[in-house]
Amino acid sequence: MMSAKQLKWIFLTILSLIWGSSFILIKKGLVGLDPFQLGSLRMIFAACFLLVIGFKTLPTIPIGKWKLIILSALLGNFFPAYLFAIAETKIGSSISGMLNSFTPLNALVLGGLFFGLQFKRTQIIGVSVGLVGSLLLVFTGSDSGASSEYTYIFLVFIATVCYGTNVNLVKKYLSDLSPLAISTGSFSAMLIPSLTILYVTGYFKFMHVPEVQTSTLFIMILGVFGTGIANLLFYRLIQMSTPVFATSVTYLIPIVAFFWGLLDNEMLTPLQFLGACIILCGVYLSGKK
Repeated sequence: MMSAKQLKWIFLTILSLIWGSSFILIKKGLVGLDPFQLGSLRMIFAACFLLVIGFKTLPTIPIGKWKLIILSALLGNFFPAYLFAIAETKIGSSISGMLNSFTPLNALVLGGLFFGLQFKRTQIIGVSVGLVGSLLLVFTGSDSGASSEYTYIFLVFIATVCYGTNVNLVKKYLSDLSPLAISTGSFSAMLIPSLTILYVTGYFKFMHVPEVQTSTLFIMILGVFGTGIANLLFYRLIQMSTPVFATSVTYLIPIVAFFWGLLDNEMLTPLQFLGACIILCGVYLSGKK
């Protein structure tokens, strides 16, 4: 039987592969969609998928927990979905993925300040080491010139603050619920707002346009795999580990993003390889007992 220690590393690897690929899907989706349409479709596809497999778990959520579920939905998915989509209209997908690595640092700081969570010295060291590796990747990336768009970089940073808050919220207040119940409840609560935004942006008037249909297909993949399935794994990972270790998945995302770059004939520089190795060391330290 697989131990919890082995399982959490498997979950971390799978999540890094899924989320590391999500930024290229966002880039493809923006070809035929505006950021608000993209974010809304991402929420809707994820909600539909989760309601199909998890509708029966909704009654298991206590009435008093629904406020926390809605708050978790807003911070963990709704706001970041739009923030990342808007940011990628001006900055590269790989840069966006790398900046996502600020999430563990925010999880650590916010957890200590507002949630009373205790962290080991090795976790603090691990977060710091991983952050150094991420910054090395950001400033030596092939499209790092895009980092001059500081306003849009700040949007990604806000999204990581949302993620860092949400992971602590789930760990402290929602750990007694199943990951499927948390995910299904969160996305079902966001379904109506997402449909409203999609309608207001005029998406349904242009559904017949081939470019829009192709982009919608990319976002369907993103919604089901990069949001729906990934959230199930992520909430389970939070429950079986720590907020810092769970969010350290964002340190592996840049490596996956660069893998997509290699497929597109982009080569890693020696400094980028060094950054990737430093990131792996940081992840190991943040998850060490």
